[in-house]
Amino acid sequence: MPQLNPAPWFAILTFSWLVLLTIIPPKVMAHTFPNEPTSQSTEKPKTESWNWPWH
Repeated sequence: MPQLNPAPWFAILTFSWLVLLTIIPPKVMAHTFPNEPTSQSTEKPKTESWNWPWH
């Protein structure tokens, strides 16, 4: 039964992982976000109190 012989399948598995790990990461890391996040200040904005007439 040839499927029990691990020699060719292990080589194919190793080679395919080697190819995937050398091609995929640079392509994934090359992607950039269209809108870069901006850092927000740590200072809280001053809020105005509501001046509603309650009657």
